[in-house]
Amino acid sequence: MRLATFASGDKSAIGAVDRSAETIVDLQAAHRARTGNAHPALESMLSLIEGGERALDLARELSANSAAKEFSRKLADVRLLAPVPTPQQIREFSVFEQHVRDAPRASAKIRARLYNQPAPPDDPNPKIPEVFRRAPAFYMMNRFNVVGPDADVEWPRYSEGFFDYELEIGMYLGRGGKNITRENAGKHIFGYTIFNDFSARQQQWREMETRMGPTKGKSFDTGNVTGPWIVTADELPGLSSLEVAVRVNGEEWTRKKMGPMLHDFPAMIAYISQDETLHAGELFASGTVGGCSGMEIDRWLKIGDVIELEVEGIGILRNRIVAANGKASE
Repeated sequence: MRLATFASGDKSAIGAVDRSAETIVDLQAAHRARTGNAHPALESMLSLIEGGERALDLARELSANSAAKEFSRKLADVRLLAPVPTPQQIREFSVFEQHVRDAPRASAKIRARLYNQPAPPDDPNPKIPEVFRRAPAFYMMNRFNVVGPDADVEWPRYSEGFFDYELEIGMYLGRGGKNITRENAGKHIFGYTIFNDFSARQQQWREMETRMGPTKGKSFDTGNVTGPWIVTADELPGLSSLEVAVRVNGEEWTRKKMGPMLHDFPAMIAYISQDETLHAGELFASGTVGGCSGMEIDRWLKIGDVIELEVEGIGILRNRIVAANGKASE
């Protein structure tokens, strides 16, 4: 299934997407018409995820029912939101071999040019640091900075340039747990979405000198984009062979196969859940697919650009870069 959160008047609703017909079924409306009552599992995407298999079976039943057509709307007539507008948690990983290998080299070259320093020697065969092989590397992100497809992304006022995108796969946990084994971890995956991790690189480079990870280089309103919907795990059994593409203002900047991961999502779940309770509705971001950031190809976003990330089997995530409005709030 493809499940989306969309704006319906001044409220949000969840629906099942039919890509061939380009329609979305309002699941709660369909349920209310059939039973006369609202169902708590259909109140939000998080409620549906927390409802487990029974809730997902209900969504499948409602969307497949012939009467569902009465509650279908054209995708063009609704505004899609982030699938889970406020995830329980966001953990950002870095597991794609090509990005782990190539991004530091690209970053060093660009910074040398920026600060008028000698270019570092080019290693034609850069190695992956062993620390990335030992365990999935990750840090926490701000779960309140999430927006969805076609939302404007605000260029932070402190960003001096080198504003970047990152094409990633987002995975939502369908079940929580603690000390989950690698063998059972796949059962905890609800589904996948596209994740665009926007980055103010120049700010990030300064911050990384503290060895405490990125802060304002990654943390700003609208900086975490997910969508256009969730594809349930049964629809995407394998990820590495999927084709991905990046387009800016209609020009294709990258197209490739996703490629191998140092650690897959079940391995991430098993690692993080060691003596730590995970919760349904958490979002795990894979980290950048190799070659799918501007830093790696030395091409950068500017205000007014429209960026599209496409992942085979999921869809297209589109956003426009705008200047921050600069308004202060009390």
